[in-house]
Amino acid sequence: MSGGLLLDTHVFLWWRQNSRLLSASARKAIIQAPIVFVSAASAWEIAIKSALGRVRLPQSFQLGVEDSGFLELAIGFEHAAAVQSLPMHHSDPFDRMLVAQASVERLILVTHDRKLEQYEAAILWT
Repeated sequence: MSGGLLLDTHVFLWWRQNSRLLSASARKAIIQAPIVFVSAASAWEIAIKSALGRVRLPQSFQLGVEDSGFLELAIGFEHAAAVQSLPMHHSDPFDRMLVAQASVERLILVTHDRKLEQYEAAILWT
């Protein structure tokens, strides 16, 4: 895979909400990208936050991804192994997985999380 995007969890939520927090340039890049992925790690993160009452979605996460025309990026052994070699710049396991997946799959990670700029992954800032 290459030339595609991987959306951070908050970016996907902003996309679904048509939020102004998602910059016009990031929105345009998502629209024009040949392929856009949302990680299973994001679905897992949202499931936890939903169970805690911190997030409420109007439909299932999966349907939101499908309705957006995005694809699921499953977590594989290679992704898990790549997390091991990441420096501990960021302690959030979901964000670390997204960095690992973007690196392994040669995707551009779309995020607003400035803690991720210390990694060598390709990033598109929101």
